[in-house]
Amino acid sequence: MAEELDVEALFRAAASIQRQAYAPYSRFRVGAALLAEDGVVHAGCNVENAAYPVGSCAEAGAIAAMAGSGARKIMAVLVYGEGEELVTPCGACRQRIREFAAPETPVLIAGPGGVRARFTLAELLPASFGPANLPR
Repeated sequence: MAEELDVEALFRAAASIQRQAYAPYSRFRVGAALLAEDGVVHAGCNVENAAYPVGSCAEAGAIAAMAGSGARKIMAVLVYGEGEELVTPCGACRQRIREFAAPETPVLIAGPGGVRARFTLAELLPASFGPANLPR
């Protein structure tokens, strides 16, 4: 998988959509891009709301775009945010990613200077609960 992963395409998509984020309250814009099993890159940005809990994360937007296209498997994720600290997926988004990704799925954390860290989903969400935990 590492040889096939076009990190630059994910970076470009996440950086581009990050500029479209709707963040009038926090002014903290985030972009996310994911690679679906069919090779298509889907992107999303955070969208805030005056009723704070109603906003949505960039990762949720990218996942919704992927699901809307009919794809059901995430091969890689890149989250793009600014600031000194790493902008990793929140707990809820880690679980959203888990719904469509395997434990070994790469999760790249990036900023304006490029990729800053690489994790697997299992590193970010160890011993996770997912679809396989539910009876069929």
